[in-house]
Amino acid sequence: MFKNRVNTKELLDGEIATKDLLLNLKELHAINRLLGGYAISTYALSKLDLKGKTLVDIGSGGGDMLEVFRQWAEKKGIDIDLYGVDLKPDCVDYARSHLRSSLTFIQDDYQNIHKHLDHIDYLHACLFTHHLSEQQIISLIQFAIKRNIVLIINDLERNIVAYYAIKLLTVLFSKSYLVKNDAPLSVLRGFKKREWENYLKEAGAKHFSIKWKWAFRHLVIVYG
Repeated sequence: MFKNRVNTKELLDGEIATKDLLLNLKELHAINRLLGGYAISTYALSKLDLKGKTLVDIGSGGGDMLEVFRQWAEKKGIDIDLYGVDLKPDCVDYARSHLRSSLTFIQDDYQNIHKHLDHIDYLHACLFTHHLSEQQIISLIQFAIKRNIVLIINDLERNIVAYYAIKLLTVLFSKSYLVKNDAPLSVLRGFKKREWENYLKEAGAKHFSIKWKWAFRHLVIVYG
């Protein structure tokens, strides 16, 4: 089952009761913090020219990644405009309610982001692309290329060790039925490096990098 991506949709991609969704967001925050998900994305930012630029986090969820970016940029003395966009109203409401007012969250599809912002320099997607079909991933890459936007993707490697490790961890420590179901499934919907190479080639990307990062992630940066 690790040879090819599975097509089974995650529970999170359906209709979820607000209280269950919020518990899921809180536990995902803990997982990203403990397993290095945030560090991968801040590493990517450290390699880019961010001063005076605009970054949009797509599929921003509870907004915790954007808050990590805000704190990181503040420590580095970098002036950057940060926005989050998510389809789920509950996610946007939650992010707005518990994070600083200097962060702006938009409830919409990322493909409509230019209705809200005049200019975007960077798009960031963490644990977002594994929710998409292959064609939707290619469309995302093309969306960025056509608009001269640098695209940063931080997502899961499809790996047998990662699958059984997260399955065990969530059984032992998670209180969220969403996390227990979706976290192992997310790994099965994750990627091999060759698949990223194929997506990028089909999308017409000319300048990009793909790096494996601990714990079982790929960092993909598309420059155009």
